[in-house]
Amino acid sequence: MLGEVTRRSLGSNRKRSKRSKPEGVMEISGCEGEHGRKITKGGVSSGILVAAAVLALPLSSVEGRLADRSRVVAARAASVNYDKNYDGERPIGGPVYRAGKRWDAEDDVARRVNPVSSSKNVNKKWKNFQSNSNQNNFSEENNFSQEILENNFSEVNKENDFSEVNKESKVERALSSQLTGCCYDYAGTTAAEMCEIYGHDCESGETPSHDSGDEDCSQQGLSFIGISFSVNTASGHPYSYQLCDQFPMENIIDRNYDYVMSMDEDGWLVGGGYKTFDYSGKMPYIDSSHTELLRVGSIDPDHGGTSIETVYEAMESISFAPFSIYPEYLKGGGGHHSGDDNQQETVPSVDITLIVSIVETYEDNDSYSSYEYFLDELFQAMNNVGGGPCMDDDDTDPHVSMARGVKFKSSYHYTQYMAAANTEIAAWQGMYPQGVPIGSSGYAAFPPGRGGRRIHVGYGNLYFFFDRANITKAFAPSRDLTDNEAYYATLYKTSDLSDYYENAVAGDYGNDKNNDQGDWEHNPYAWDAKMAMHDMTDGWDLPPNCEMEGETFFGIPLSRKSESGLQSTSTLQNQFDFEYLVDRNNTYIKSFGTNHGWLVGEQIGNGAGSIVDKDTAHIPIFYTGTTNADMGGVTLSNLIKIAQNIDFGTLYIKPAFVFVDDDGHVKLQFEVDTSSALAYLYDVLCQQLGLSWNYESPSNNLGIYTNCAMHAAGDRAKYGCGPDGSGDGGFCPQMTLGYSVRFASEEHAAAYLDRSNNYVDYWRGLYPSGVAVGTDKFCPSGGCLGLFLNRYDLYSVFKPDLGGSWVEYNGMSMAPTISPAPTYVGGCDNVQNFHLDLCFRRKNAPKPTAAAWKSLGTVGQFSVLLISFMAVTLSLSIFLSRARKKRRKGEGYLQFFIRDMTRRKKRKKGKKKLRGRRRDLEEPMINEKGRRSKSRSGRSRSKSKRASDGRSARSARSGRSGRSGRSVSSQGMKSIRSEVIQEGGRRRSRSGRRSKSRASSRSSRGEKERTEQSGIMDFSVSSPQSETRLV
Repeated sequence: MLGEVTRRSLGSNRKRSKRSKPEGVMEISGCEGEHGRKITKGGVSSGILVAAAVLALPLSSVEGRLADRSRVVAARAASVNYDKNYDGERPIGGPVYRAGKRWDAEDDVARRVNPVSSSKNVNKKWKNFQSNSNQNNFSEENNFSQEILENNFSEVNKENDFSEVNKESKVERALSSQLTGCCYDYAGTTAAEMCEIYGHDCESGETPSHDSGDEDCSQQGLSFIGISFSVNTASGHPYSYQLCDQFPMENIIDRNYDYVMSMDEDGWLVGGGYKTFDYSGKMPYIDSSHTELLRVGSIDPDHGGTSIETVYEAMESISFAPFSIYPEYLKGGGGHHSGDDNQQETVPSVDITLIVSIVETYEDNDSYSSYEYFLDELFQAMNNVGGGPCMDDDDTDPHVSMARGVKFKSSYHYTQYMAAANTEIAAWQGMYPQGVPIGSSGYAAFPPGRGGRRIHVGYGNLYFFFDRANITKAFAPSRDLTDNEAYYATLYKTSDLSDYYENAVAGDYGNDKNNDQGDWEHNPYAWDAKMAMHDMTDGWDLPPNCEMEGETFFGIPLSRKSESGLQSTSTLQNQFDFEYLVDRNNTYIKSFGTNHGWLVGEQIGNGAGSIVDKDTAHIPIFYTGTTNADMGGVTLSNLIKIAQNIDFGTLYIKPAFVFVDDDGHVKLQFEVDTSSALAYLYDVLCQQLGLSWNYESPSNNLGIYTNCAMHAAGDRAKYGCGPDGSGDGGFCPQMTLGYSVRFASEEHAAAYLDRSNNYVDYWRGLYPSGVAVGTDKFCPSGGCLGLFLNRYDLYSVFKPDLGGSWVEYNGMSMAPTISPAPTYVGGCDNVQNFHLDLCFRRKNAPKPTAAAWKSLGTVGQFSVLLISFMAVTLSLSIFLSRARKKRRKGEGYLQFFIRDMTRRKKRKKGKKKLRGRRRDLEEPMINEKGRRSKSRSGRSRSKSKRASDGRSARSARSGRSGRSGRSVSSQGMKSIRSEVIQEGGRRRSRSGRRSKSRASSRSSRGEKERTEQSGIMDFSVSSPQSETRLV
């Protein structure tokens, strides 16, 4: 095995910090307004009824009573300033308790309307009322309660100027009680000042930087030459390559989350990749498992890199034999250790890696292996073609990165997973004791999705990886496999492997070859609301009863059409162009800490070799977790149902500043306005989908909840980040521009932040009260909410003010179809009803022809167009052929067409006139006189002709008795022609085919019948069939 594998310590387990108990400080507030009056009257009247019922009961010494909160209130009142009369008699649970919660909510709304009112006077009135009610009888209590009510609200009305409140209420939205727009308090503040207000450093440049010491290489890259272990599985991405028939990589991953709790957003890099609608919401990438042999680095020669053409030239100039790969063991180590909160206990984060080795073969009496010869030739070839200084000077230790930022449920689960995975690898070692060439018998096209030609994969190939997920070219070995190599290369696909698995033993891989983390276990009850501010390059710390992670979230889509030709997306907003915030030319940055580059879209051929992603710009608002209901999540369809019934206002956003967070990620912070529509939406999402936490439970009309959301039910926007927030919640609208951005130096980082924030100042001046993003085609009114499967795929979009929702997936958009909003007076003529289904369909109703055309579908439309085209071309060809034959000399096609059309009309008129001239045909064609004259003429024929007529008649009869198409003798034809006579200018064929005997027999028989037959009903005339055949 090449290279010594070193172990990296995962670090000691963090000490669990003590959590301060939440202070349950509650105070009663004034019951102002209509709601307060109703609640007070209801409380007094219900108290009278309860007291009357108690007096009616028989006296007995029963000391038991229903459980209530009096003991809890008494305990709290002893330590804090707490009003024990507020809910001391409130039941612990049940409908009465829930009704009380509703009254509290109404009371809270009243306090929002009258923020100046003091609750102390109201509390004092309530205390006086309760103390006096115990001393007065029930006859006096009603009058006293009325007096208390009048005094109470008269004093409240004196203290508060409701006229001013009414003036303010005109500015607020009627349904959600927040302003249209946002961020009025800091309208004149610059981005640099906002960065300081929010507690970040945007000036010094003290951020994680990358100083490689190589002045000639100004840009690090990720392109490399290596071996692929990609497989195509039923549970993975359907477009994953099948390039490895030897190692079933899906057998060493935990796709079912039996051991693993969470990972970074990429998930498992091996085993087939992820489908688009995977429950975990991981990035839908193809299988990218590989081992590097040579890190080429940047492919931009202007920054010290090596161009792709240069790499191809070097690889084609050398030859190599198929290399055999031997699987060693699985290990864990490294990890990001970013944590969700430095003050909370989190489980260790590790990277899962499969260690492999290149089997080195030696020739006779040679101390240099064939693989070492190959490396020398490869480095020499790269130098000969002008390889850049960013290329590594040494080969890479062979290994397969399987997953990053992995968090296991406990140290026990970690050990069990390692034992199971290494048992599988032990079986592979038994199958391939001397290693095996990696390859497949299938076909593949390189690069993917670029029109590459499908070729036979074969065995022992090396590949050039532009990035982890894109193979651009395959290089075949110089020779075929030997019989021994071919046997092992096809062993897994053609043989029974049960004996290998029965004899496989994992040994001490889980203990000796992995880091010793000690005993630890994930504590789900240590979950905190601040964990919603998550580092996506690390795994989540899941809350209780959640068995599977998920990346699904509600957010604001900000992506635009990507410059990438591999992946593209529609333009979802045209208010912000984030290209001004990225460093495409690597003026300030040198590399990224992950395979992802700029998240606002990468270009094909980017020098860093980052994954060519489409623009995924967005602002995450609420992480809902997994969509697998069996693992504690909520299904995608239920998320849509809940969002469709949330009445939120138009979502306004306003950029604040660009900064680098504690994990080294470059982010764009948006202003936090706790009274904006965005804050109201966050509050409602927490109320309806948040976790049951700190005695707060979610509630929605559908009764659908989740255990995997990363926000608490009691969390609110006022607990989030920013100067108006307490910093204890998960509300902090940010957009990530790049993960783990490494700057050339601190000065470069400071210069980048200064340049970016100068442009943010332009946006802040352009939109002083925020802006509702959208386009003419996507959310034209602006301020829509999106449901993301992951940061890659936007699935559904919801309009504000219950304006409807539609599916926006993979660049496809559908019109709104669901509008639960109430109707207003005026029908569809009222602008408020514009987005209702009925009005939308009426205004946008397609024409019947358009509907019929659309109903044909693609195949039907193509068929109609094809038939129409064929009909037109056939008509033109017929017209041209007629014109060539019949047009006059010097006559054009148009003139011929006009003449031909008019000539046809004249012919029709001539035929009508001709019918008028032939009215005599309506008379009997053969009368009695004509028949006698014809018979006399027939009898006066010479005898010399009768013989020939007899012969011709026999031949005619034989021809008539046979089928059509037989030939007639020349003598018979002559006799027939001789029988044709002219009568009245017309030619009519006589029955010359009759023989003498037949004529004589008929003449004798006809003499008898002539007296009875006459006119057109005389059927003794020659058969019309005979005339038809002879014409």
